Amino acid sequence: MPWKGRKIDEEALEELEEILIESDFGVQAALSLVEDLREVARRQGLTEMSQLREALGDAVRRALVVPEDDLALASGGPTVYLMVGVNGVGKTTTIGKMARGMIESGRTVLVAAGDTYRAGASEQLARWAERVGADFVGGQDGGDPAAVAYDALEAAVARGTDIVLVDTAGRLHTHKGLMEELVKVKRVIGKKVEGAPHEVLLVLDATVGQNGIVQAREFKAAVDVSGVVLAKMDSTARGGVVMALSEELGLPVRLVGIGESADDLAPFDPDDFVAGVLDSA
Repeated sequence: MPWKGRKIDEEALEELEEILIESDFGVQAALSLVEDLREVARRQGLTEMSQLREALGDAVRRALVVPEDDLALASGGPTVYLMVGVNGVGKTTTIGKMARGMIESGRTVLVAAGDTYRAGASEQLARWAERVGADFVGGQDGGDPAAVAYDALEAAVARGTDIVLVDTAGRLHTHKGLMEELVKVKRVIGKKVEGAPHEVLLVLDATVGQNGIVQAREFKAAVDVSGVVLAKMDSTARGGVVMALSEELGLPVRLVGIGESADDLAPFDPDDFVAGVLDSA
């Protein structure tokens, strides 16, 4: 919307509200942000929308759930990350990118091919492991993913591996049987390594908009998701779903995929996000 020269009135605020909703912020987050701006304008006696740009950025920052610490690292034994999400969001690629970054920081990594259903999934992860220098544990096609996770953790403990990344099959959040299977995988991990999984990361496609909130809600209820990886953030100019994840579910975005190469995975930067919001609004 044109900020410069635009008077603050209900029409302008409602237009901004619509822009935020269309940018995948979600109704609740958009209403909350605009209400904050309305109060700022009243309290400070502001008259032009351009005076609210900075206030919008501040309101977005306040609403974001930003973790104080980096991804968890266990003090003893392997740190275990369980990766979950629906079909086609890029979990396996994300795991490869994560493994690369961790290995480059000096840690040893093992990846577990817990997606035993998708044809070629194990081979894809094995190629990533070879490419980045990670250990690999797979299982039989159609086998029990919990057994793969158990074998991977057993190998990691024996080898003194620092980090284990457990891949899982993509599953619709509405499929009760597959969600229960995911609960079993998490339970087996916890029995094998105390305190594990140390992170349950939900991989979401940044372009799916509000459907991502529905997915996040169901996965969080099933396996207590601790954070989100937003894949394909490079293909959306806004990514307002970040706000909805914070506002409605209290979930932080930990990492964002910003391209196709092995290095195109970065920590979520709130300042970059806010700058994008202001540019698009």
